[in-house]
Amino acid sequence: MKRKFRMGMVGGGLTSFIGPVHRKAAGIDGQIELVCGAFSIDPAESLETGKSLFLNPKRVYTTYSEMFEKEKNLPPDQRIDFVSVVTPNHVHYAPTKMALECGFHVMVEKPIAFSLAEANSLKKLVDKTGLILALAHTYTGYPMVKEARHLIRSGKIGKVRKVFVEYPQGWLSAPLEKEGNMQASWRTNPKQSGMGGAIGDIGTHAANLAEYITGANITEVCTMLNTVVTGRLLDDDNSMLVKFDNNATGVLLATQVAAGEENNLNIRIYGEKGGIEWRQEEPNTLVLKWLDKPKEILRAGWSYLSDDAKRYIRTPAGHPEGYLEAFANIYRSFTNALKDYKPGKKINAEKYDFPDVGHGVRGMTFVETVVKSAKSNKKWVKIKN
Repeated sequence: MKRKFRMGMVGGGLTSFIGPVHRKAAGIDGQIELVCGAFSIDPAESLETGKSLFLNPKRVYTTYSEMFEKEKNLPPDQRIDFVSVVTPNHVHYAPTKMALECGFHVMVEKPIAFSLAEANSLKKLVDKTGLILALAHTYTGYPMVKEARHLIRSGKIGKVRKVFVEYPQGWLSAPLEKEGNMQASWRTNPKQSGMGGAIGDIGTHAANLAEYITGANITEVCTMLNTVVTGRLLDDDNSMLVKFDNNATGVLLATQVAAGEENNLNIRIYGEKGGIEWRQEEPNTLVLKWLDKPKEILRAGWSYLSDDAKRYIRTPAGHPEGYLEAFANIYRSFTNALKDYKPGKKINAEKYDFPDVGHGVRGMTFVETVVKSAKSNKKWVKIKN
């Protein structure tokens, strides 16, 4: 590939939070150029967003269906290579499906779809077309998360026994959805968010992080979902016991009513010889704890780290990298796969290290199982693969 990849975008208008994040992250490595978009269900906002991004007005569309139909008919040296879908949950499936049907690769926000049935439908389509779908599970993009994964894979702390993963936020401690807050409004609306509130929004990140680092899948859950704020239609607080397929057990907590917390995603993993601790709010630090010697503090940017971590570090030690760079690392892995893509040849996402459609299906399976567990009288509910 001797040019930048051409990206289109669905969603991400002027009032969007995650759209600008994707655009910034996609641009960090200089491999991607935004060339078109359908940025809003409001045609005027879509057009105004395109204008603010200095796009060709002819390639700023009022609907995603118009965008895909017109883009697929452009000459190969002009049309988009992939689309980034950054809409609320209930508008993930349709544009992703249409993009794949029109022959475009996809980067889609999580969760992959509104329901497990939709997620399975997308997996069948990806399997059929051979196109590449990446899922924006941002936190797996941090270099020190990749170092933690490497240490566990190499047996550094021994066989994993216990996992504690928490994602406390405090921003929904008040009923912001009743005060005109757009981010709160769609996240707490089951018609837009799906059957899960906090569990779908941030609980899936916690589960994905635990599975990514340990290399083990969650097989069973024992869950309590709670709605703390009066009148809210979806859960805003939950906790659960979890079992993994390597016989480890753990605790997963995801709450959006922990007043004073920001985005304090953190994970502790304990093996036979020691433990690992990582916090998203201090992402360049990884703590190793040992059974028989003092703990170690590993920092991003140093030569003692594994190649798994170093290949995703952009700055010298002491120069902070964070959320945008982690996001950019997902895009980097995705574009590395795009460079090797050949029609009819299936890309192995594990080789390129990005979350794919399989992770999307697992995420939706997790949400539906957690909700089922919370409503059940059974102690444990199995997650069906």
